[in-house]
This record gives sequence, structure tokens and C-alpha cells, in this order.
Amino acid sequence: MKPTTQDVANKAGVSTATVSRTFAHPDKVLQETREKVMTAAQELGFTISRSASALKSQQSFRIAVLISEPVATWFNSHICGALNDVLQPEGYDICTYYIPDVTNRRQLFEEIPLRHNVDAVVVSSFGVDVMEIEDLRRLDIPLIGINVPVTQGFSATIGIDEYASMRLVVKHLHDLGHHRVCFVCSELKHAPLPYSADLRSDAFLRACHDVGESIEPLLIHVPREVDEPENYAISQLLTCSPRPTAVCCLSDGMAIPLLFKLMRSGIKVPQDMSLVGFDDSTYAKQFNLTTVHQEVDFLGAEAGRLVLDLIRGQQPEVQNRVLDTYLALRASTAPLS
Repeated sequence: MKPTTQDVANKAGVSTATVSRTFAHPDKVLQETREKVMTAAQELGFTISRSASALKSQQSFRIAVLISEPVATWFNSHICGALNDVLQPEGYDICTYYIPDVTNRRQLFEEIPLRHNVDAVVVSSFGVDVMEIEDLRRLDIPLIGINVPVTQGFSATIGIDEYASMRLVVKHLHDLGHHRVCFVCSELKHAPLPYSADLRSDAFLRACHDVGESIEPLLIHVPREVDEPENYAISQLLTCSPRPTAVCCLSDGMAIPLLFKLMRSGIKVPQDMSLVGFDDSTYAKQFNLTTVHQEVDFLGAEAGRLVLDLIRGQQPEVQNRVLDTYLALRASTAPLS
């Protein structure tokens, strides 16, 4: 016969209310009491019905995380891992949804209010339409943004300053004596979603203008359907006349493959051309890549804490928080010879 809450209470020497509180709100139960209840539950083989708990509290204990690339990518894996580290101990599961385009995004935002099966929605690195989130507001489902291009409509956001980040890159290259500077990015006009990373091309041009009039900026827009963007980028770089002396990329994911393509093309980095990435991802340090460092694990963890605060009815002190980035200086940049 399946053990009951009363069985656990009898074995632990506490009330059934204390047993229920231990599973629903462990932070409100003394550690010693908690340990008694958990030990009794384990010995009896007792498990609590999550669906019953959800019905009672009118919570699903699920958080929807919307991502525009596979979860295995460097950025998304760190974001989801950090979110889970904060939310799982509080009893919440994260459910990731791959959103490749506007149609899928719109469909999901229509379905969430109908299903009412999540307690909060986290959007990572792309924008949403304000009209799509009106139903979430009516149902008091918090919407949290991580590195979103526009903060309007979100309950709270956390992200980086794209312009300040690109200014770090441009100033560093300018200080090294580089004037012909290229930025390799994704083609903008065919973007399936408004991405935060796409703001970097405009930020790059603004930074070039602000740092020094002597800078000659060049943009290489890589078509999004290209499987190996570094091949397209290198072909464009090799035909430039005069050739840029420094290149910065939308991400390390573009910069590291380009590093090898440059070397295979007889262009030495940094002797012939300086190279800068963005993210400071897993292999950036290994390949001595100068790159913009952003604290992705901290972004995810802070977003998780925003989720918990908003679910509990607590408003954040800063609704739209901006984190600092810094330039991780390594061997891929050098003074212009």
C-alpha cells in the first residue's frame, strides 16, 4: 500500500501540515525538522504528487525558456545551465523551446495563455512583439529577457551594452594604430528574428565614428544560409583593396574558424592582420583570441533570480539591468607594423 502524508508524519513525529510544508516550502521549515521528514519519506518510499501540488497552488512549476539556436550552442548551454542551477532547487523545471522564426514565436505566445502551463517565460537573445505579450500580462505571467534587443513589454531584463562592448574593440584597435578595420557579421535584411547580436554592426559603425575620424570601417555581411561563414568572409577579405589590417567578428564562433582560414591563406595573425572575437567562449583562450568577455553564467543566474522574485510578487530594484563587459586581451591583436 502506498504510504501517505499521515504515515510520514507519524514516523517523523510531526504533523501532516509540517510534512506538506516541508515539500511545498522547505525554506519555512527548520533544518532539523526537514531532515526528519525527508528521512521518514525516504524510508517509507513516499513521493509527493507534483500535479496535486500544482493544482493546490495554481502553479505549474515550469519555466519556459525561448532560444533561437539549439540548446547545445555555447551561449544557450551556459544560459540554460545557470537558470537550472537557480530554479531547480526551488522546485521549478525549465522547458526549452526552439524558436527559429517569427511564425514559431507568434504561435508559442498564442498557445501559452491558452495552456497556462508555465509560471514565467524567459526570452534569450531575440526580440518579441509587444502585441504578442498582452495575454501574458493579463494572466500575470512574468516575461524576462536576457540580452534582448528591445526591453519594451518585458517584466524585467538583464543584458549587455552592445555599443559599449564594440567601443572597447574599436578603441583597442585604434590605439594599436589600425585604421582600416572590418566587422564580419550576419546579413541583416533576411534575419528570421530581431537578434540582439545584430545590433553590433550598427554599434561598430557608431564606435568607429566616435573613436576617431581616421578609422575606415568596412562591413562584411555573411548570408545567413551559408553553412561555413568563415569561407565567405575570407573570400571577401582577400578581395578587399586596400586590405583591412584588423578584423572583428560578431562572435567567437565566427572568429575562431576565420583564424584558421587566414593562416591557411598566408595571412599571419596578428603580424599581418589583428583579429577580435566576441563572447569569450570555451575555446577563445585556448586559441589566444582577443575577445569581448561577457559573463554568460551570471546572466543566466541573475535571470533565474528575477524569475523567482517576479513569481513571488517582488519587483526588481532595477527593471532593465545592464552588465559590464571587458576586452580579454590575448595574442591575436598587435600594433600595426
